[in-house]
Amino acid sequence: MLDRIRGQLETLSSAERKVAELVLEQPYTVIQAAVADIARNAGVSQPTVIRFCRTVGCSGLPDFKLKLAGSLVTGVPYVHSSVRPEDPTSEIVAKVFDNTVSALLKCRNDVNPQAIEAAVQLLTDAHRIEFYGLGNSGIIAADAQHKFFRFGIPTVAYSDTHIQMMAASVLGPEDVLVAISSSGRTMELLEAVDVAISAGAKVIALTTSGSPLARRATVSLIADTLEDNETYSPMISRIVHLVQIDILAVSVALRRGPGLIRQLEKTKHSLKNRRLDNRQPE
Repeated sequence: MLDRIRGQLETLSSAERKVAELVLEQPYTVIQAAVADIARNAGVSQPTVIRFCRTVGCSGLPDFKLKLAGSLVTGVPYVHSSVRPEDPTSEIVAKVFDNTVSALLKCRNDVNPQAIEAAVQLLTDAHRIEFYGLGNSGIIAADAQHKFFRFGIPTVAYSDTHIQMMAASVLGPEDVLVAISSSGRTMELLEAVDVAISAGAKVIALTTSGSPLARRATVSLIADTLEDNETYSPMISRIVHLVQIDILAVSVALRRGPGLIRQLEKTKHSLKNRRLDNRQPE
């Protein structure tokens, strides 16, 4: 339904186009609104709302709402990518969820299994793994280190540029650096990657396609998302990178075999006495 409306925008009358634009901007609100509310928010008359519904192939407003709801359930449109100051809370909630789900589905469909396999093999064979990220990506690096150190592999995460440069210089051919950057163009991170490569280390990049970081890396895991990283702190790419880290962690754990299960059980058991019993009052 949303695709149909976008396709008919140029052929609609000026009044009906106002209704169409309201539907595209706030579809969840329109589904729950009465005809009078839709007309008021679009700045048109109530008959115009009904005419619009018939123009897009529906018998009336109830039929239009039913088809619109079905469209939102079966597909996650990129039309929700722009959150507006005047959006009600219901629209903001829907748009943030839809943006994230849409990005994850796109990443799943675009994933390169060969690149994942190559990255997993490098991590499985590594004597030491280091995760580098700056700013928002530094948080992802810390999350990755939290997962991988439990596998019994020497693992660290660095978000300080000076430490990254020094640490990269002492890496060797059996070590792996995982560099995380939504833009792939941060100069300090690229310099640390160059140092690591010169030292003989392998580099896995979590970044965007065609970026300088992607071109430098031994293996690149791509996350192309529709968000303005130049103006806003990356949110969608952060979620995608976290999922990519989970994929690598699960794959490496499976690759290392049953012995790792005992290792993970030891780490969980070490925290057992640090938690309150569910049956005890706090």
